[in-house]
Amino acid sequence: MQTHDARTTVEVAGKHITLIGTAHVSEESVKDVTEAIDELAPERVCVEIDQARFKAMTEGQDWSNLNIYRVIKERKGFLLLGNLVLQSFQRRIGEELGIKPGQEMREAVRAAEEREVPVALCDRDIQVTLRRAWANTGLWGKNKMLAALLSSLFTREELSREEIEELKQKSALQGMMEELADFLPSAKTVLIDERDQYLATRIFEQPETNIVAVVGAGHVNGIVEHLHRLGRGEEAAVSLDELEVIPPKKAITRALPYVIPALVLGLIGWGFVQSGWQGGLELFMRWVLVNGTLSAIGALIALAHPVTIIASFVAAPITSMNPTIGVGIVTGLLEAVVRKPRVLDFENLQRDILSVRGFFRNRVTHVLLVFFFSSLGSAIGTFVAFPFLFPGSV
Repeated sequence: MQTHDARTTVEVAGKHITLIGTAHVSEESVKDVTEAIDELAPERVCVEIDQARFKAMTEGQDWSNLNIYRVIKERKGFLLLGNLVLQSFQRRIGEELGIKPGQEMREAVRAAEEREVPVALCDRDIQVTLRRAWANTGLWGKNKMLAALLSSLFTREELSREEIEELKQKSALQGMMEELADFLPSAKTVLIDERDQYLATRIFEQPETNIVAVVGAGHVNGIVEHLHRLGRGEEAAVSLDELEVIPPKKAITRALPYVIPALVLGLIGWGFVQSGWQGGLELFMRWVLVNGTLSAIGALIALAHPVTIIASFVAAPITSMNPTIGVGIVTGLLEAVVRKPRVLDFENLQRDILSVRGFFRNRVTHVLLVFFFSSLGSAIGTFVAFPFLFPGSV
């Protein structure tokens, strides 16, 4: 293996593969890509992007078909909110540097097509990646991940060009990966490890022998490792279908929504047996007040409509006992009714996600914030209320 600035060259199974490690919002990365394609004259250019993202990147993201009611009903609010926050973070950095996120990928495709070199879009569909990561993450992990993402909206620290270019250094990115692994190992496995394997397999399976692959710098080490294994026959080419299947929920994940209500009902019922009607009723009221209040506080933090805040207080203790519906579905749908998203909100979505004020002002993202914060409040309230329900607490 040879390295040259952003380039890493791998010779495997008669193939000459040059990986261009880039920062996704770096002007220097755009230059690296065009210079490499000019100098190396590859027979195939692979890029770390999927068909859907490439279409959105080249034709623009069309939010007019987004049905926020369906998103909430189908429990995809967490996914959409996380996706928008990630886009916000990347676009804000890009605006500071005067460059569009993913411009190096667009440039790679443009340069290849200009030279009549075939292009392979080698990344896994972003929705599959997010859904697999989501499926492998528990409730607290989901809230933890989204809370960390949302906190990025409140930081306005500006990055210099030099700091962005430092992100291309493998050592710095490796440290970031290790931090991510400690923070949320299940998401790290899907977002990084699986994609390294997926990208390496797609690149290795290309029929040409002289290949340039444009990938995020953070994936280079992992891709190189998998390419060597593939070249030596130590690792069979992974079935890409296997990495595109949404895994079923784990048994404990399926059981938890039923176990918690059963425990709550059992403790309250035991309160009636031990302390009579008055004691049991007091435990019940504690459950309602703690769960409902924290959910309502969450809705208040999201600046929900007063009707939605009241509904959050009323619905949280009930929905927490019902595995088929969460309070976020109730509050999200209600907020979408009382403050119905307008055409203007869909048109301005890409602009509004660049700021905290925009997230709260835009009625689409505002619905998602209400959905998230009321759900988070109820989740916290469920566990906070438990100590107050045990025998002897009355």
